[in-house]
Amino acid sequence: PADDTVEAVRRMGRKAVIIAADLSTIEPVQRIVDETLAAFGRLDILVNNAGIIRRADAVDFSEADWDAVIDTNLKSAFFLCQAAARHMIAQSQGKIINIASMLTFQGGIRVPSYTASKSGIGGLTKLLANEWAGKGINVNAIAPGYIATNNTAALQADEARNKAIVDRIPAGRWGEPGDLGGAAVFLASDAARYVQGHILAVDGGWLAR
Repeated sequence: PADDTVEAVRRMGRKAVIIAADLSTIEPVQRIVDETLAAFGRLDILVNNAGIIRRADAVDFSEADWDAVIDTNLKSAFFLCQAAARHMIAQSQGKIINIASMLTFQGGIRVPSYTASKSGIGGLTKLLANEWAGKGINVNAIAPGYIATNNTAALQADEARNKAIVDRIPAGRWGEPGDLGGAAVFLASDAARYVQGHILAVDGGWLAR
């Protein structure tokens, strides 16, 4: 639930609403856009941040776990981009920020559908930038490194794996969700008006190692 975020926004004197949806299917996609337009009168920024993960050896990975991750992480992201862009194209302005991953660039282990979905997000971001840059829409992505969230709780709890991860990060620590804020603000702002199809790594130096 985003109640804390909504309250923080409202304390700044800004308007905020929650539109709840299950993005394991694309059924609510148009409703999300319609309710946003009803609440605010326009749609300027889309951040595709919904995501799930399933872990198992590739040789044992199930079709159900494959479909669940691809549907949420990639299929719903595309159709949200499509629904938002139809409105953004009409107003000749908009920012779309997809959430990629280190696994957009690397293979990882034991997360085949997650790796496939995030590789897909990277390619999709570039394709949409190619199609929509000339229509006033900036499409970019943020690739978080290892961020301390509920998606990575199992890795943090595994003492050996946690140590291996931290030892590999030049910054020497897991990232925090707030570390992504500056990148999101930049890509959503007019300062990024000539940035298109870029995947911005926020990883504590992981890819540089």
